[in-house]
Amino acid sequence: MSKIILTGDRPTGRLHIGHYVGSLRRRVELQNSGEYDKTFIMIADAQALTDNIENPEKVRQNIIEVALDYMSAGLDPAKSTLFIQSQVPELTELTFYYMDLVTVARLERNPTVKTEIGMRGFGASIPVGFYTYPISQAADITAFKATTVPVGVDQLPMIEQTREIVRKFNSVYAPVLVEPEALVPETEAAKRLPGIDGKEKMSKSLGNCIYLSETADEVKDKIMKKMFTDPTHLQVTDPGHVEGNMVFTYLDAFCKDEHFERYLPEYANLQELKDHYTRGGLGDVKTKKFLNSILQETLDPIRARRKELEKDIPYVYEVLRKGSEAAREVAAQTLSEVKSAMKINYFEDAELIRMQSEKYKPAE
Repeated sequence: MSKIILTGDRPTGRLHIGHYVGSLRRRVELQNSGEYDKTFIMIADAQALTDNIENPEKVRQNIIEVALDYMSAGLDPAKSTLFIQSQVPELTELTFYYMDLVTVARLERNPTVKTEIGMRGFGASIPVGFYTYPISQAADITAFKATTVPVGVDQLPMIEQTREIVRKFNSVYAPVLVEPEALVPETEAAKRLPGIDGKEKMSKSLGNCIYLSETADEVKDKIMKKMFTDPTHLQVTDPGHVEGNMVFTYLDAFCKDEHFERYLPEYANLQELKDHYTRGGLGDVKTKKFLNSILQETLDPIRARRKELEKDIPYVYEVLRKGSEAAREVAAQTLSEVKSAMKINYFEDAELIRMQSEKYKPAE
């Protein structure tokens, strides 16, 4: 069986380093690993509309931002199929059929859905499209017969619901759909990068992000002036705490041993730096400067590629158009198999037409 990846993001704006650490960096590695036969990367605009229905222009404008960040970070249209969800209408039809396989009670038990509803403050005014997102996501995954879905730990209930839908469909109709496996981040640092203010979630609304496309000066300013450290570390000589200190949280996510040779040669590795900070004698300015050097090295090539892509926006849209067309071909084949299994492929079922012809054939 082919090994296929399906992953993506809602187009909510420019991507930040939390996206990069949590998923984007891994996607590029997987794309380039040679282990997978196909990689599909989806910009989930239809899902974004479920809680932006009165502001479709926001979603439309954000699609290009996500596409630019994808390609700048290293997602290659020659290796991955980049597409827009709404441009593959087969996904909507699959969602409709899968709705009959899921109960309202099961949707209400999905912890990811409950968390997302609470975050958005819907109350009793939950859009049905948002409420049924696990079913829509199952359609996205199964349409491409994805075997692997890279997700954060918080998305595991969604993947499990997809697996349930696959098992139910294959049991009721025919073994057409593929049951996917979740691929979660390998390290704690990659699971969820907090905001620079120390709050658990990095988000645009909280103003605590570092964006992939920000200038070197903007990144430096956020690190040096705004990043939360250890409030008890008042003097250089004071013992410090690395837990909850965003400088060290970010170093866990980005730092490699070779960075010390380039930027802080008096230390061999991150553990030595942490030990010194913990016992006292190491200031926050020095650790912040070190982090800034590492982040600038990481972001410089991404920013440079984005500047080049911004010079030819029609090319980026052409990539998305071709990717959407290619994605639609694959999804259409899966939909055809699904309809055949459900016995609703009336016009392609020659045997059905023959049997009905025999049934209503006039007696001689």
